[in-house]
Amino acid sequence: MVHILVSETRSALITGLTGQDGSYLADQLLEKGYDVYGLVRIPSMPTSTLIEHILDDVTLIDGDLTDQASINRAISISKPHAIYNLAAQSFVATSWKQPILTSEVSALGVVRILEGIRYLAPDSRMYQASSSEMFGKVQETPQTEATKFYPRSPYGISKVFGYWAVVNYRESYGIHASNGILFNHESPRRGLEFVTRKISYNVARIKMGLVDKIQLGNLDAKRDWGYAPEYVDMMWRMLQQDEPSDLVVATGESHSVREFCDEAFRHVGIDDWESYVDVAEAHFRPAEVKELRGDASLAREKLGWAPKVDFRRLVQIMVDSDMELLTSHREMTEPTV
Repeated sequence: MVHILVSETRSALITGLTGQDGSYLADQLLEKGYDVYGLVRIPSMPTSTLIEHILDDVTLIDGDLTDQASINRAISISKPHAIYNLAAQSFVATSWKQPILTSEVSALGVVRILEGIRYLAPDSRMYQASSSEMFGKVQETPQTEATKFYPRSPYGISKVFGYWAVVNYRESYGIHASNGILFNHESPRRGLEFVTRKISYNVARIKMGLVDKIQLGNLDAKRDWGYAPEYVDMMWRMLQQDEPSDLVVATGESHSVREFCDEAFRHVGIDDWESYVDVAEAHFRPAEVKELRGDASLAREKLGWAPKVDFRRLVQIMVDSDMELLTSHREMTEPTV
């Protein structure tokens, strides 16, 4: 068996580096003095803007969670103290259309990373991005680490598989691997495919007279929404534990999509927001998840973690960012006289 010793300088390998969480995590790890490596699908790089500001500070390694050889290569190159698996087919709606791909990436991809750790870097520590979607049709509210899983989408199912793979490899091979059961966490870096960013971005467009309507799905779905940079900090904290564990990361509050709309429109001075929103059946899920709300008491107790940005402030941060983004874009594209 070949083992690769971790480097003397702290190093971290991040899958999903180009996404919201990966980019924030890279920012924080660089500030802490880590050598940061990212496993990325190179064809996706031209469209990635979230890591432009740190491209000179990180090392990109071409790879994919569906390919064991590229995962092994990334581990061999980075010699990681920590591996953060944030990559996934992360869109719940898409998982219904591409269930096999979702399973290959979000379920079996976890096993491939664990196998790489087992044979090449058994002394490294792994963080697995688990999800509140694993609770799905919730069996109790709020949800805790002890709540039974009942996923309601191929995405949720794949995340349950990945969760138990981490637990199994931890118990079977002594790997320091932890699951962060993160509830919804948002920011200005959230993709436009996600409902929160879809709302904040289009509210800004409506305010600026660029569009007249937003098309949304179930306005009554409730989620526990937090601020992504705070949740990324929790990922790092989890890997500083002497013993690995699985922790819920949440605010303890749930708010509906309707409330998100209300707060976002109100922030730009629009009160009659219902006239700007069309509800479309096409955006409803085949199996709805009505409400998710987490209890992060264990995270508070073990790691002293608690969210600071509340729901209202989160919405304001996102809307303000999109207003600034669109204003800057307009200034750049308007012809000079």
